[in-house]
Amino acid sequence: MSDIEPKLPLRLTQVLGFCGRLLLRLMRRRGFWIAAGILFVVWVLPASCTTYVPPEMAAVKQSYYGSGAGIKRDVYGPGLHFVTSGVERLHLFPRNLQVVNFSDSTSEVSSKSRTAPSIKIQTNDGYNVQLDVTVLYRLEEPYLVFVEAGPGTAYEDRLIIPRVDRILRKTLGELNSEEFYQGPKRIEKSRNAHEQLATELKVYGVKVDAVLVRRYVYDERYQQLIEGRKIKDQTVYLRQAEAKEAIEQRKRDTATAEGAAAQQVELSRGRAEVEKLRAQADLYKRKRASEGTLLVDLAEAKGTELANQALQGAGSENLVGLKMADTLRGVKVLIVPSDGKDGVNPLDLPAMLRKFEVR
Repeated sequence: MSDIEPKLPLRLTQVLGFCGRLLLRLMRRRGFWIAAGILFVVWVLPASCTTYVPPEMAAVKQSYYGSGAGIKRDVYGPGLHFVTSGVERLHLFPRNLQVVNFSDSTSEVSSKSRTAPSIKIQTNDGYNVQLDVTVLYRLEEPYLVFVEAGPGTAYEDRLIIPRVDRILRKTLGELNSEEFYQGPKRIEKSRNAHEQLATELKVYGVKVDAVLVRRYVYDERYQQLIEGRKIKDQTVYLRQAEAKEAIEQRKRDTATAEGAAAQQVELSRGRAEVEKLRAQADLYKRKRASEGTLLVDLAEAKGTELANQALQGAGSENLVGLKMADTLRGVKVLIVPSDGKDGVNPLDLPAMLRKFEVR
């Protein structure tokens, strides 16, 4: 061990001496300084003399020393900007839509928007109302915002939140509880509050896009009063609806009865028309039948008259004979003698029966 320990410091000295001699040789060369300058520009200078402005952000430059010390009016957009380290600084401000929620609900807390306590309003008749409100705005002039409120998000506490609270309490506090509850005047006052807030903040470079009254809660006294009043109102509306329903029911019953009566009248009229048509048809039928019977009777009478005339005229004997022959057609005729041995007396019926063996 004693032989090795003296050799270590000697080797370290040799290495350091070699590195020193190499560095001196490099410093005598021009390329060494060029490479060192490039490394300084690429690595050291950006880290100490530039500031990056992200998208949807804007920056305002502030100088701390020299004759130009103060806040510059120039606004720097997204990108990389050179600043003098220790002497200048860029303060960032958002350019996109900003949100402030005024609410006491834990569900309203968000990392993407500012949350403030709900706004407490007293109506002109002494009732308290708690409002949940959302305000939408943009920072159009970062320089004016920075001059008035300072860096960071100080504009929320110094410009936005106090004015929203004051203007809404003043504007909506001009309403009484009934007007506040009914809606139209509350909406009108909310619109007036938006206009007043936009006018006040415009001079500080802030544009107010909307003031939204999302929810309101009355104190317990007025809540009970409203509930009682609404129950009475609903009872009145119910009675009115029932009366109107009864009137409409009577109208409907009257219309139904009138319709039924009209239906019966029309049915009776229809039946009368049917009976009338049937009577007309029957009369027409009988008339035609009578006319036909009359024609047949006249024809038969005419035929009888003609037959009589024929029987009375020349050749009537022959005609009568023909009629008698036609009548006796198919009748068997027996000719028996009336005198002599086998003569038959037609008036002697027993003899005729014996003659023909009739038992």
